[in-house]
Amino acid sequence: MAKEILEKSKKYTKWIWVLSILIPIVVALLFSVRIPGVERIAFLPPLYASINAITAILLVLAVFQIKKGNRKTHEKMMKTAVALSALFLVLYVLYHMTSDSTKFGGEGIIKSVYYFILISHILLSIIIIPFVLITFVRGITSDFEKHKKIAKITFPLWLYVAVTGVIVYILISPYY
Repeated sequence: MAKEILEKSKKYTKWIWVLSILIPIVVALLFSVRIPGVERIAFLPPLYASINAITAILLVLAVFQIKKGNRKTHEKMMKTAVALSALFLVLYVLYHMTSDSTKFGGEGIIKSVYYFILISHILLSIIIIPFVLITFVRGITSDFEKHKKIAKITFPLWLYVAVTGVIVYILISPYY
């Protein structure tokens, strides 16, 4: 059984690292691309902020489910959280391919707070990619001991990214 898990895990490792490197690079490159003839899609920021909020809620509920022994419910919630994160990324990039970045208009301490949250959110959203993918693969390949170990790191980081995504939206939304 252990050998079978190791073989499954190795199969995914290359793809995890390829995606973990490619996703941030592609997102950065797409920020410089504008879709010709398409105006700013104004409804996307509240939509992808809502997706972040739902993801955060799912992450917390999924932890409660696994602690109660409800593995199937936990798995469904985590698959949904991964899918929502992918959808968020697509919508986020699409928005930025149709819009210039919005400048934060706050001043004083709130400006410092906003930029601290924004920068930590961006950096951790890049760092979290391999953690989420490794944790996910360990779960779907039934490598539960290793899954549990890395999930203890992945969960708070992913939750922070999801929650701060909502906070960033709330703070920047008056300046859209």
